[in-house]
Amino acid sequence: MTSRRPARRSLQTRLALAYAAGIYAAGVLVVVLIDLPLVSIHAAIPAGGPSSGPAAGPGIGLPQLLIGSAVALVVLIPVALALGWYVAGRFLRPLRAITATAQIISAGDLHRRLDLGEPTDELTELGRTLDDLFARLHASFDAQRHFVANASHELRTPLAGLRTLLEVALADPDADAEALRSACQEALALGEHQERLVQALLTLATSERGATRWDTLDLADVAAHVLAARRDQATEQGIDLTEDLTPAVTAGDPRLIESLAANLIDNAVRHNHPAGKVEITTRTSGTDAVLTVANTGPVIPADQVRRLFHPFQTLAPDRKGYGLGLAIVNAVAQAHHATLTAAARPEGGLSITVQFGPARRS
Repeated sequence: MTSRRPARRSLQTRLALAYAAGIYAAGVLVVVLIDLPLVSIHAAIPAGGPSSGPAAGPGIGLPQLLIGSAVALVVLIPVALALGWYVAGRFLRPLRAITATAQIISAGDLHRRLDLGEPTDELTELGRTLDDLFARLHASFDAQRHFVANASHELRTPLAGLRTLLEVALADPDADAEALRSACQEALALGEHQERLVQALLTLATSERGATRWDTLDLADVAAHVLAARRDQATEQGIDLTEDLTPAVTAGDPRLIESLAANLIDNAVRHNHPAGKVEITTRTSGTDAVLTVANTGPVIPADQVRRLFHPFQTLAPDRKGYGLGLAIVNAVAQAHHATLTAAARPEGGLSITVQFGPARRS
């Protein structure tokens, strides 16, 4: 059996009672300050004592003053309540507007804003803060919908190709073992493509979730490990890898930071010219650890650089990769509260710098 919770007074009722109590207390204080001295003076005059001076004219006696004060205090009760209710309503009007608009926005209309306007006070400041929050939520939901749509398209393409390949192979009555073997090899290649895409999506999701470990590590060691695993591939593509790795100690999730370095180097190698160059540098700047990867390549418009750090965004129509590498770099940098700077090089290519904090958790 569930017990019913007692009904709670509204905020306006509680404020009205508080304001009325203050007004009534002020009225009682005024009456006390006026009436008590008069009562004490009246008590000090002897009963039936001689009176000097002219006879008193018509006026208000002490009993009438006390009765009038009591009546005034009684009348002050509804007046104080009415005035408190009015004042509380005026103060709570912006809060009601915030509540009503927030309910509309929560119902799905993310384009609405509070726009409380003037005068500037604590409630209007709260309204502006909520407007900024709603704007960020709107942008986040739009980005999420865009990401899901792109991810669905990217996953559907290899699946459709795999289905078509298998259907053609099965529909051919004259297919021999060699033809079936070739179809299986193409199916495996499509499966590997899909597996790499899913792994990239999982890495992006893990990076956006944030860092779960804060171990002390050296960016020079991380970069050297990544370079050792990719030097042969870069040599096959005619890309010259040069490094200047000085100790740069920071703190963070080793797996995520290695993913950041790997994606930076892979992106620099993938989007490069034949016989191009990639320069990897680690250094310290004050107490911060800095990793820089610069590469040659096609000229990139300066106003298009930031777009490359969003998922599935590339500049080349015949894109290489999935458009997730720099999005992973951006997510890892945000997870570690690192500063990410990217600039298009005048001669072509990109220069990307990630500046991590010192070797302690911030």
